[in-house]
Amino acid sequence: MPMHRRALLRSGLLAGTAATASSLLPAASAFAAPAFVRRDRPVVSHGVQAGEVSSRSGVVWTRADRAARMSVEVSTRPDFRNAITVPGDLLTADSDFTGRVKLSGLPAGREVHYRVHLADPDNPAVTGEPVTGRLRTAPGARDDVRFLWSADLAGQGWGINPDIGGYRIFRAMAERDPDFFLCSGDFWYSDGPISASVTLPDGQVWRNLVTPEKSKVAETLAEFRGQHKYNLLDDNLRAFTAAVPMINQWDDHEVLNNWYPGEVLTDSRYTEKRVDVLAARARQALFEYLPIERRPGSEGRVHRVVRYGPHLDVFVLDMRSFRDPNGPNNAAAPDSGILGAEQTAWLKRELAASRATWKVIANDIPLGLVVPDGASAHEGVAQGDGGAPLGREAEIAEVLSFIRRRDITNTVWLTADVHFTAAHHYSPDRAVFQDFKPFWEFVSGPLNAVVAVTPNPLDATFGPEVRFAGTAESLAKNSPMYGNQFFGEVDIDGSTAVMTVRLRDTDGAELWSVELDPER
Repeated sequence: MPMHRRALLRSGLLAGTAATASSLLPAASAFAAPAFVRRDRPVVSHGVQAGEVSSRSGVVWTRADRAARMSVEVSTRPDFRNAITVPGDLLTADSDFTGRVKLSGLPAGREVHYRVHLADPDNPAVTGEPVTGRLRTAPGARDDVRFLWSADLAGQGWGINPDIGGYRIFRAMAERDPDFFLCSGDFWYSDGPISASVTLPDGQVWRNLVTPEKSKVAETLAEFRGQHKYNLLDDNLRAFTAAVPMINQWDDHEVLNNWYPGEVLTDSRYTEKRVDVLAARARQALFEYLPIERRPGSEGRVHRVVRYGPHLDVFVLDMRSFRDPNGPNNAAAPDSGILGAEQTAWLKRELAASRATWKVIANDIPLGLVVPDGASAHEGVAQGDGGAPLGREAEIAEVLSFIRRRDITNTVWLTADVHFTAAHHYSPDRAVFQDFKPFWEFVSGPLNAVVAVTPNPLDATFGPEVRFAGTAESLAKNSPMYGNQFFGEVDIDGSTAVMTVRLRDTDGAELWSVELDPER
């Protein structure tokens, strides 16, 4: 059997040296501004990130501590021999000194090393210390792919705790050496203030790093930006983002819990009650602080397709921006649903056009889990009646029926949001609505937040069955202090196209797995 790309990369035969996400990086603290850097020079303040990586391109992000001109050196060698330099953005206060560079013309299936430089905009000879990162481009041939997914960071008051090593799950994730990380949303909690300490039921004290922006709910643009800056104080996360490209989507807590367009708040913590205003500020901060490509004509659009070689297309959904208000969710003919008509048509069109072996649909809200919003409203797709599709279910039923009618093969749904990990299999043989092909939905998270003790109930409309669920041991042990944080891992074998899904815990231990044979 030929040696596949992942084995070649690890052996160093492609990139010139052995390469894993953890071994490539120096100690995480090396990504902070070096102590010897003169303070009259621009400094990378919050690390580097890469995202939207395909076989030929990718986006590199950084933030400066002041106005600066960004550029990126690129090479397939870690010593940067024969590197090329790509000019980038002028980083100004308008974007909170964040910026990005799109790298094009990259070689497929290779380790690509990059080095971010910042220069004084008025004197290019005055430069700060460069910061390095790396990415792995998608394969051009049918080769191995590995990626991770999860969500929910710094939720419910559990922030960066230096006593336990901060966001330590990212160290375990880096050790899995993924090609990329799919962040399923809730990557920060704008509605979750962080206090200096929390006393646990057993008497232990959880200590948080604190910042002014994380000490209250986010309302201003500066406070939304501060949510991102807080998380990037963590050494493990900065080391991870420098080594592993990301695909980002959002969910509710980037703005506030269970939000929907047009909502007006009654929460006394907020002086700005209009959710549309808060969402616009959160969206601006999201695009400023994450390595999402800004495509002409789609500025601010979250839903998109990321193509990662012949075996994989990732369909990133936005189940926030176009949803109808949370309510009983039982209308026979809903006005909008959870995706909206335009996004639903886009998803069907892109699924039909996909030639990838596997079509991974990244849904930030689970399909069959009942997620309440108060006593009578519903936050999710399902409403729990177990009958024919109603409300938001009708839109999902339309997509599932389309997949069956067009004979679209090998769809897998990856989700998060509910703070436990699970494997759900959907089948028309168990369902009330039966016009669809059987499929899997896998749930992961949280990364650093409260863990559910009891899984949400499932709605029978689409015939889901629980094959695995991982939760907290008890309410007394539902914080990150006790582990029980989760991420998922997907491997696609290059030669057989078999997909293996593994659910893992805080330390990377495997909890459950399944192999899925591709339909030809």
